[in-house]
Amino acid sequence: MTALERRSSVSLALIFALRMLGLFLVLPVFALEARKYPGGDDPALVGLAMGIYGLTQAFLQLPLGMASDRFGRKRVIVLGLLVFAAGSLLAALADTLTGLLVGRALQGAGAVSAAVTALLADQTRDAVRTKAMALVGGSIGLMFAVALVAAPLLAAHIGLTGLFALTCALALAGAAVVVWWVPPEPAQHANAPRGRLADVWKNADLLRLNLGVFVLHTVQMAMWVAVPALLVQAGLGKDQHWQVYLPAVVLSFLFMGALFALERRGRLRGALLLSIALVLAVQAGLGWLGWDAASGQAPALWTLGALLFVFFCGFNALEASQPSLVSRMAPAALRGAALGTYNTLQSLGLFAGGALGGALLKWAGAPGLFAATALLTALWLVLTWPLKPVARAPH
Repeated sequence: MTALERRSSVSLALIFALRMLGLFLVLPVFALEARKYPGGDDPALVGLAMGIYGLTQAFLQLPLGMASDRFGRKRVIVLGLLVFAAGSLLAALADTLTGLLVGRALQGAGAVSAAVTALLADQTRDAVRTKAMALVGGSIGLMFAVALVAAPLLAAHIGLTGLFALTCALALAGAAVVVWWVPPEPAQHANAPRGRLADVWKNADLLRLNLGVFVLHTVQMAMWVAVPALLVQAGLGKDQHWQVYLPAVVLSFLFMGALFALERRGRLRGALLLSIALVLAVQAGLGWLGWDAASGQAPALWTLGALLFVFFCGFNALEASQPSLVSRMAPAALRGAALGTYNTLQSLGLFAGGALGGALLKWAGAPGLFAATALLTALWLVLTWPLKPVARAPH
């Protein structure tokens, strides 16, 4: 990477990290803490307050991505982070569950993922873009692991109100990073030729990648409806789950070296298909453990840890390679729109995964849940197989 590419990659990864840390700190404790608010005895309302963030984000990813094509990435990113901060502040000040719901909805309205990813694509060459995307994906994975450890400790001292206030401060810090550290963006948006959104939606390979991110996050969310219970059955207390998650996430970053090696050889399509196959293998393995648990046999903790390590290897590689491919395949004038569409499907996958996972676990148990996620991942692999090989990027 050049010095400018390193600065852009690190600063934009930091923006993602600050924003996602605030979100992840809330998630592990939200359902428990929300019960203390008036109205918190309604599980459906608690679930809605938790999930509405994903819905409002899904609706606004595409409009804000298109706005970044026209008005500039940094303006849209700063605006989105300020909206996210306002939603966090509103949630911090809320004294009822309805107030929390409104705050979470406003948080989701700050949907800047597409604009941030598009800016990173603007400021990096094709040859190093997957590496830059991996830095972003790695920062998100690391924040997830940190939040699992820190959230219960922080919640015990500052409560849900304090966590939302901290989320607000992190979002404002992210806006400061955009203004004072992120390199100036190319002056191309005002005079750039306008493309047609239909060109994004009719591109078969972009459709495959959009399907991919939807399935990936549907499977991820559905998994985590059942995985904590399997860890408990394996003998690991809820407050110790980070002892499995953190090593699995950190060690999976070593797999990224293989991804970069394949990219340098022009085999990014092969790396993508291999990563999907890894996710499929994990779903099959978790289904097997689910059958054992359903029959009264406790799953082996080391087997669960190994499966989660393999899952994060595939997940992190897909989080880096798929948006990199979207940014390469989309016309430059529609890069924000293409990544907005991609992030919309990502957000819808998060929402669908939670709903699907809960319903399947209730009606079919863990074996049925993982059978469904395995079938969905297998379908994804089949539909992605015709993806055109990506030309080796010049250095």
